[in-house]
Amino acid sequence: MARSAASASREPVSYEQALAELDRLVAQMEGGKLPLDQLLDGYRRGAELLAFCRARLQAVEDQVKILDEGQLKPWGAV
Repeated sequence: MARSAASASREPVSYEQALAELDRLVAQMEGGKLPLDQLLDGYRRGAELLAFCRARLQAVEDQVKILDEGQLKPWGAV
């Protein structure tokens, strides 16, 4: 499945959408039937999606901190 550069750099709407697209990319790449150029494009897109997912997870982790005796602590430290 070929992608244009414009659609490949499109930011996902949600973490779930990014993860689903990343899963599809991995399955296609593991299939071993993509031409080299598409493999490289898939790798680049996968790196973008992974960065997006990591950023979203970090944002959620930051929001899940709670106020305890005037200090912010990670949720798991409570």
